[in-house]
Formats: sequence, C-alpha cells, structure tokens
Amino acid sequence: MKTGLYTGTFDPFTTGHQNIVERTMPLFDRLVIAVAVNERKHTEEEINQRVKDIQLLYANEPRIKVVPYSDLTVDLAHREHAKYIVRGVRNLRDFEYEREQADINKKLGGVETILLFSEPQLGIVSSSLVRELRHFGHDAHEFLPQKDK
Repeated sequence: MKTGLYTGTFDPFTTGHQNIVERTMPLFDRLVIAVAVNERKHTEEEINQRVKDIQLLYANEPRIKVVPYSDLTVDLAHREHAKYIVRGVRNLRDFEYEREQADINKKLGGVETILLFSEPQLGIVSSSLVRELRHFGHDAHEFLPQKDK
C-alpha cells in the first residue's frame, strides 16, 4: 500500500490545501493528513478542532486519515509507513523552505518529498491570509472548503 503524508498546521485548512489533497489522491492508496502542533506559530484554532474539521471534510473518503502530531515529520512518516511527503508550493519563498525540509527528511529518514505547485488561481490563498481577513472582520469563506464538496 502506497501511503503519502501531507503535513501542515492547517490553521485553518484552506481551499489551497484542499486542492493539494485532491491532486494528491490519485498518487496514493492512502493519504495521511497530519496536523502539526508548532510552538513557533501562533495558531487561532486548537489542534483538536483543526483535526475534527478536516476529518469532517473528508468523512466520506476512507483513504484519508487525519492525525495530530508534535514530533519530527520524518518520525511520523515512519510510524504511518509513508515513503512520501507531499507539500504545496505557492512561490519561491515556499520552494526554498520546502527544499531544505525535503533534504533533511531524505537525509534523516530516506523519505522523499513531492512538491505540487499551487494552481494559479490559488497562489494567493494561505492560512495567514484567512486569519488576517477574519481579524479585520472581513469574510474569508471563499478561501475555505465548503463542507458539501
């Protein structure tokens, strides 16, 4: 069984994240969406709520598993028997960061990273954008997955 691992803080899970999941599903028999606890990032929603929201979104997709995690991604990959980590890239800054992470995950645990570039219309979508819009009282629903999809 080929397992992929898609990681992030997902605070919140956006249409950009959803698009990466949709494009990733044909590549794997199983996809683990891993919601990270990141002490360096201020998160708006508690991790259990983020996990629950993503689980609800994919409740009808048995090949998707959603888990929280707080250790190294490569260690989680080994626990989940994932040989591939999937990451989305919107711009050059994302690419440089993801390249460094891919290199260390390969060196530490032999796990490959697959980078998917964002769809052009989703290149501006980020969790921080949604949080900022919400903070200033603006509607951000167009950047969030709709539960009925």
